[in-house]
Amino acid sequence: MKYSGEAQPVVYQGVLYIVTGADDVFAISVKTGQILWKYQANLDQSISTVCCGWTSRGVALGDGNVYVGQLDGRLVALDEKSGKPVWSIQAEQWQQGYTITAAPLYYDGMVIAAFAGGENGVRGRVKAYDAKDGHLIWTFYTIPGPGEIGHDTWPKDSDAWKYGGATVWQTPAVDPELGLLYFTTGNPGPDFNGRIRPGDNLFANSMVAIEAKTGKYRWHFQQIHHDLWDYDGPNPVMLFDAKVGGRIRKAAAEANKAGWVYILDRTNGKPLIGIDEKPVPQEPRQFTSPTQPIPRGDAFVPQSIDVAPEGFALVNQGRIFTPFWAEGVVAKPSARGGANWPASSYDPDTNDYYVCATDAPNFFKGGEDDQKFPQAGQRYLGSAFGGMPLPANGIFAALDMKTNRLVWQHRWKDSCYSGSVTTEGGLIFVGRNDGRLTALNSSNGQRLWEFQTGAGVNAPASVFEYEGDEYVAVYSGGSLFAGAPRGDSIFLFSLKGALMPGTEISSQTPAAAPAEHR
Repeated sequence: MKYSGEAQPVVYQGVLYIVTGADDVFAISVKTGQILWKYQANLDQSISTVCCGWTSRGVALGDGNVYVGQLDGRLVALDEKSGKPVWSIQAEQWQQGYTITAAPLYYDGMVIAAFAGGENGVRGRVKAYDAKDGHLIWTFYTIPGPGEIGHDTWPKDSDAWKYGGATVWQTPAVDPELGLLYFTTGNPGPDFNGRIRPGDNLFANSMVAIEAKTGKYRWHFQQIHHDLWDYDGPNPVMLFDAKVGGRIRKAAAEANKAGWVYILDRTNGKPLIGIDEKPVPQEPRQFTSPTQPIPRGDAFVPQSIDVAPEGFALVNQGRIFTPFWAEGVVAKPSARGGANWPASSYDPDTNDYYVCATDAPNFFKGGEDDQKFPQAGQRYLGSAFGGMPLPANGIFAALDMKTNRLVWQHRWKDSCYSGSVTTEGGLIFVGRNDGRLTALNSSNGQRLWEFQTGAGVNAPASVFEYEGDEYVAVYSGGSLFAGAPRGDSIFLFSLKGALMPGTEISSQTPAAAPAEHR
């Protein structure tokens, strides 16, 4: 039950490629559902630095290869036709706290990999490798070193920046015309103890743009200054062009755990719709930032608590950015979001942005006067993640990217933990923890169709055309964070579909073993 199924299928020339939470990769025929080849990662089961479940969120394709980043820190190129390894490199060491959970990005002869591990006292980084042989081309560090832009936002005469986190949980977005890569970063380390790291802690909790060819810094926008609440940005950055203020603008948007969508001009990092620095409550022991950037428009999840949970007193009405120390406070959103890893989607016809989020309170507690820097691979939190004995509800919402205002919003009885995808026909496909794949009306969020897969659908579906027919493919694997039932199946749907033999994939059984067909 350690594995989660959170990968979006990639489809090319009639073959569907999928990776499991064990980093095993399958190539499956779209026409027949038969497994064409299987790569087994054979991960070391003693890996101890994985955060948040053993998972992979996808693969990349390019130059005739399939590229997969692994939880053991390896980056592997597989032959697209046979699945045999073409090259394999140790991109980072898991023993040092690094893992790869996001799909790599293939672009212009390079494979770009982002590394997780922010809870382990690492220094975040994104790297580009040559797609032909895996040699390193450039490295961008998300925590700037001495003499670099942003280093002065870390304490002087301290090595705090070396353990500062700001890891990247997502696949970078790319604008080929501008030649830029975009990603958002995780929280600074340690998560809940700001005393050891006075300052804004760049480039943590930031959207960052770098040059694709060189990895050179171009701009950044910090969403949360000196984060204490784990309000990082794991949701993938979305690029689109929208009419704002009467003219077409190049936008980059991201929904983060704080519950807002941050909409920027992707040419320069400036807000397209105002983002205002506003005063927030202070806790001197945590060296809190005096202000936080507040986007104009609507939050997509509640950011305060109306009634105190039993056994807890409310401070500041449990509002976002309520600071804390060892005694702790209850507040919203939770450290799990807001919006987390599941990808958002966008409809270019309506300019609506669809986000899957969770509404839950959190007990924030932390802060130490004399916290020590961690040993390699050691957890570095400054406290612990604090849940509440209350249910979490899902929020699925649409926001107009011309105004950042809610178009509609629905509350689910369970958490929302599945990426979404939109179609030109006005549909949104999104999964549910109980095993359903659902189709929603994009204009109002009403459910139009559903199918029970038997395991949590906690991965984005893929919509594609093959031989003149339209298809929807989705991985039904369940997820640790969603508390969803586990499975290991791919489902393929079309307007001509009828339930018929297909293939169940598995990380625990050989590919040739008999399987229940879907």
